[in-house]
Amino acid sequence: MVLRRSDLGADAPDALDALDSLAARYGVRAVEVADGAPVPGSYWGAPEAGLARGRLYARRDTPLHSFLHELGHFVCMTPERRARLWRDAAGDEAEECAVCYLQVVLADWVPYFGRERCCDDMDAWGYSFREGSVRTWLGGDGADARAWLGAHGLVDAQERPTWRVRER
Repeated sequence: MVLRRSDLGADAPDALDALDSLAARYGVRAVEVADGAPVPGSYWGAPEAGLARGRLYARRDTPLHSFLHELGHFVCMTPERRARLWRDAAGDEAEECAVCYLQVVLADWVPYFGRERCCDDMDAWGYSFREGSVRTWLGGDGADARAWLGAHGLVDAQERPTWRVRER
């Protein structure tokens, strides 16, 4: 469906199907954008993923962590914001941290990608946390984001996705 095949393994078509399935579990339709075209709803501009209501837009050169981050925004935002969403998720700092944490959790559901690769890609992209790397943040201040996700019923006690979106 979308994203750099170099990010994936030899069975890339299966991994790309997994992204479609992952988005669909949350009621999101993944939409492939033509190479070189603008990405609708992208906050940072192409090649970063874009989000507009129930659609997640990406090109083949969209980084996987960007796809997962935007999916995390859809999951973590209130229903009212989700219904009118175009480009800017408009959440607060606690929600943004929860989105970052959730994208790492969801990375384990993408074949040939996973949590470790997602952390590396986030660090390379320039995500910045007070504690430095994404891995260090996950084990430190990330506890607040993990608690936020649990309080909203988005991950279980073992940090597995519940496949629900925020309801309030």
